[in-house]
Amino acid sequence: MRFKGLDLNLLYALRMLLEERSVSRAAERMNISQPAMSAALTRMRDYFSDDLLVQVGRRMVPTAYAESLRPLVSQVLEKADELISTSSTFDPATSSRRFRISASDYMVTVLIGPLTRKFATIAPNVRIDVYPTGPEANADLERGEIDLVVSPEEYQSSSHPSEMLLEDEHVVIGWKGNPALEKPLDRKTLFSLGHVAVRFGQSRETSFAEQQLYPHLEKQRTELTTHSFSSVPGLVVGTMRVAFVQRRLSDAFVDMLPIVVHPDPLGLPPLREMVQYHTARANDAGISWIVRQMHDILGS
Repeated sequence: MRFKGLDLNLLYALRMLLEERSVSRAAERMNISQPAMSAALTRMRDYFSDDLLVQVGRRMVPTAYAESLRPLVSQVLEKADELISTSSTFDPATSSRRFRISASDYMVTVLIGPLTRKFATIAPNVRIDVYPTGPEANADLERGEIDLVVSPEEYQSSSHPSEMLLEDEHVVIGWKGNPALEKPLDRKTLFSLGHVAVRFGQSRETSFAEQQLYPHLEKQRTELTTHSFSSVPGLVVGTMRVAFVQRRLSDAFVDMLPIVVHPDPLGLPPLREMVQYHTARANDAGISWIVRQMHDILGS
């Protein structure tokens, strides 16, 4: 589509270029070839009569004019996304909408999996794309690249609406063959054992449980870290290690693996998982519908 002689698709390409400062990386994000992205940049240079990005060593650096365009381009694309995505009506039986959701693998296990099984009967053509969780999720929500962020309350943005989905307690899991777990677990025994911890995202962000364990950091002996919650049960099997996991996650694995579950002897605060959407989507019937389905699945 053209507006005043400008192909509006080029604005999205310009945003990718300004964010990545690389033709190849911007092309990869847009799922187009590098020559196609180079051609798009040439067309934008001709239209705006400016180089927009110039090569400095191995990097491309935006011109002053390109930097002045950045907030305007973002605003135009956000409004376009709002116009396209927001609808006053939504029929799950006939919709082929694709929802983009940032969620941890814990929430994939206890929420997204059951949700998609439910969709098979009530919304057969609705699709879900799961995106990684972590600090980057809030920026992706802000840019309109994802529709919903499901994460602990502490990690959510203060700029957009959110709703609590569930409150879950933590438990300690370990291998059934671990003799230290044959009796009730106390603090002394807990800290005598090695621990498995979760670090997620590119920044290796600590999990909610690990943050609550900071006061006990000197006592805790972390022997293994992993990037996913659902890998933890398998990593304690056959070892003397233990791990803090969410109760609902332990329930999903206790019948599948030789693990035992003990109450948390430290009394960690409960985990509150929230779902957040952009303020601009507050009246989006599709977003409202899928959030209601999440509440139904989790009984919240």
